[in-house]
Amino acid sequence: MGKKFKEHKFDSDQKLASGVVREAADTLDSVYEDWIVDSREKSLAMTKLEESVMWANKAIALHGVNDA
Repeated sequence: MGKKFKEHKFDSDQKLASGVVREAADTLDSVYEDWIVDSREKSLAMTKLEESVMWANKAIALHGVNDA
């Protein structure tokens, strides 16, 4: 089985980075809900936001985080 399909446990830095990503996405979700009229475009934006979080977390799981 390749690295892509294994379960990944986050270390403390990865957990922190994932939390930051999720908090930022939650903030943007609130902006969308408060300011954008319900529409196909809003639905697409929300879907892409969910995808963005998923891909960011996969990148964190597979490659770790930058040294800050």
